[in-house]
Amino acid sequence: MSTGRSRREPSGRFRRLLRARWFDASAARNECPADTSAPSGANASARGGTRQAGPVRPDNLPDLDLDPHQRAAADRLAKLLDHQGNPIPRARGVYLHGRPGRGKTMLMDRLPSTAHPDRVRRFHFHTFFAELHRAHREHGSIDKAITHLIGRTNLLCFDEFHVHDVGDAMLLARLLDALFARHVTLVLTSNYPPPDLLPNPLFHEKFLPAIDRILDNLDVLSVDGPIDYRTRKAHTTTGFASGRYIVDRREPADPPDTRITPTRHAGIPSSRMPDATATPSSRAENLRLASSRVTHTIQDQSPPPMPPPPSDSIRTLSTHNEADHGTTPDPTPTHTHPSVNIPLGPRTLTARSTTETSIDFDFTQLCAQPTSAADYVTLTHRYHRWTLRDVPLLRDVPPDHAMRLVNLIDVLYDADIPLTIHTAAPPAELVAGVRGVPDLARTASRLCEISQDHAAGVCS
Repeated sequence: MSTGRSRREPSGRFRRLLRARWFDASAARNECPADTSAPSGANASARGGTRQAGPVRPDNLPDLDLDPHQRAAADRLAKLLDHQGNPIPRARGVYLHGRPGRGKTMLMDRLPSTAHPDRVRRFHFHTFFAELHRAHREHGSIDKAITHLIGRTNLLCFDEFHVHDVGDAMLLARLLDALFARHVTLVLTSNYPPPDLLPNPLFHEKFLPAIDRILDNLDVLSVDGPIDYRTRKAHTTTGFASGRYIVDRREPADPPDTRITPTRHAGIPSSRMPDATATPSSRAENLRLASSRVTHTIQDQSPPPMPPPPSDSIRTLSTHNEADHGTTPDPTPTHTHPSVNIPLGPRTLTARSTTETSIDFDFTQLCAQPTSAADYVTLTHRYHRWTLRDVPLLRDVPPDHAMRLVNLIDVLYDADIPLTIHTAAPPAELVAGVRGVPDLARTASRLCEISQDHAAGVCS
C-alpha cells in the first residue's frame, strides 16, 4: 500500500510570499531567476509540478535567505511534524510574534500545506471566532463547538492572534483551556508578545491567567527582522495584491463642522511625514521606506493616557461579534449614485452596486455602520472582488470606523480577495495621527502590498 497522501496546496498568498522572497534573494546575489513562477525544483508542488519524495518541511524551505529570526522559527516549527508530515502528538506549541510583514504567516503556513489535512487546521483569527460564535449558539457549549470546528485535529494554527475586546477575551480563555485539556498543539502568529495581549489597563488583569497558560504551553519566538517583506513583493495579477490603491484628493462631501478635530500632537511630526513630491529611486525602495515610517511611527508614539471609556462603550471596537451594537452610526449620507440592499442575517446593508461576484461600498456604507469582522467574513463567501470608495483620513473619523477598516483589510487579506480602494491619501498619511485604534501598522503594511498608482505617489 502506498504511504503517500494528498496534501493541501499552498495558498495563493503563500505562493506569492515564496516567489517574492526568492526573487529578492536572487537579486541580492546578482542572479537572474530562470523561472520567476517559483524557486527552481525546490517548490515544484506550489506551481503544480512533480512533488518531492516526502513532505516539504519547515526546516527544508527553498533557498529564501531566511533572516536569523525566521530561521530560528522555521527550525522550531520543524519539530512539530514527523518525517511523514504527521503532527507529533502532544508537542509543545509555538507562538510567533513581531511587526507586520516579517514572515510569520509564511512560516506558519508551511504546516497546513504539507501535513496530513485531517490532522492540521489553519484559521485566520477573525474567521475562527466568527465560526466559534455560531457553533457555540448552535451546540450550546464551548466544548461541543470546538469539536464541531476542529474534529480530530491535533495541530491547530491561528494567524493574527490578538485580543482587544474583554468579551472575546473571556471566551478565548475558555477556548484555550479546552484546547490544552485536549492536548491540541497550537501555533499562533501575532503582532503582540503574550504579555501585551488585551492591553486595556481596565481589563488586562482579567486575561493574565490565560496569558500564563499560553506561556506554560507554547514556546515564544520573536520574528521581527528589519525588513517588511510585503513592500518587496513581485507584481501579482491574482489575489489581494492584484487590487488597486487609488488616491483621490478631492474634498470630502461631509460638511467640515461634522468632522472630529484632529489631535495634531498625537500624529506623525511634520519632519517625518512622507514627501508626496519625492522621486524614489525605485518602487521597492519607495514602498519599503513608507512601511518603515508607518510601523515605527505608530509603535514609537507615546500619547498621553486616555480616560477610561464609559461602560456602555466597552464593546465599541468588538471585532468578532455579529454586530457592534454599542455604537451609533453616523446619519445616513446623501448619495447621488444608485444603491442596493444586501441582506445580512436579520439586517440589511447598503452598497453602491453588486454583481454576481463583486461588491462596491462607500466607506460610510460599511465602516460607519455597526458591522463586524464576522459580517465581512460572511460577505467574502458571496463576493470575490471588492471596491471601497471615499476612505477619509482615519484621524478624521471616530475610532470605531477606523477599527472596522482594520478588520476589513484583515479579512480580505486572509481570504486573498482583490480590493480596489479609493482613499484620501497614501497609506502613511491615511493612518497618521490616529489614537485608540490598534493594528494600524499592519493595515498600512498590507495596503502598501496592493498594486500602486505610481502617479499619485501612494506609498512615498
